[in-house]
Amino acid sequence: MNTLTDALRQAATAGLDRLDAQMLLLHALGRSPHDRAWLIAHDRDPLPPEAAARWTGLLQRRQQGEPVAYLLGEKEFGGLTLQVDARVLVPRPDTEVLVEWALDALPASGGAEPARLLDLGTGSGAIALTVARRRADVQVTATDASADALAVAQANAQCLGMPVRFAHGAWLAAVPGEHFDVIASNPPYIAEGDPHLTALTHEPLSALTAGPDGLADIRQIVRQAPTALLPGGWLLLEHGHDQAAAVRELLSAQGFESVSSRSDLAGIERCSGGRWPSAR
Repeated sequence: MNTLTDALRQAATAGLDRLDAQMLLLHALGRSPHDRAWLIAHDRDPLPPEAAARWTGLLQRRQQGEPVAYLLGEKEFGGLTLQVDARVLVPRPDTEVLVEWALDALPASGGAEPARLLDLGTGSGAIALTVARRRADVQVTATDASADALAVAQANAQCLGMPVRFAHGAWLAAVPGEHFDVIASNPPYIAEGDPHLTALTHEPLSALTAGPDGLADIRQIVRQAPTALLPGGWLLLEHGHDQAAAVRELLSAQGFESVSSRSDLAGIERCSGGRWPSAR
């Protein structure tokens, strides 16, 4: 292997996606993973020995299924660059549907009291930090049961200069006695034993699975949320591609109103939510 083109040809032979290979090669070269134009313009350049060694290591790890985001140490989400590693799930574009709904559900700025949003199970901080960036007037709180995940989210908040408040604990137990206009969560929702888990072995299992049907954590959140929502507040949940009807049923049975789902760009119902009544 002599040139950058040779390196990319090696990756193609190994079955790597071309965009992934380009990003990893740029990373090995110490350049931004977004600098693809440079890579195309310098495809005949020789691959320096030190970069070649890094490239070989990255290629091997990717072949073993490690996510590109972990190899790069970062992932773009909602216009933000988030630092990620094996302590947290890699943020997915699907979750942007949840963020947009949360922004729509928040009260308008200029009220007597600032609007309050709670991000349950924040992981890398993707939801909380995106909302904080787009609505600087909102008081954002983010929780996680994993101290390791919370450390990642706190580091991202510090790096981005976002004044998000963090709390350690399982679901609503992390914020006892507090009330919010919107509670948003991307909880674990994959059923234990689901065959898709074999492709996710590098990500934290506790952030992926939730009981035999994948709804154990969602049930708990739906049950607990009314005590933490302000009158008229919204609970918004991301879930699996085939769980929307079940989640809507849980919300309705708990007493939520205006229960509905929102779809991703592929037309799949990706999030469901409901509004807690203004008066009971």
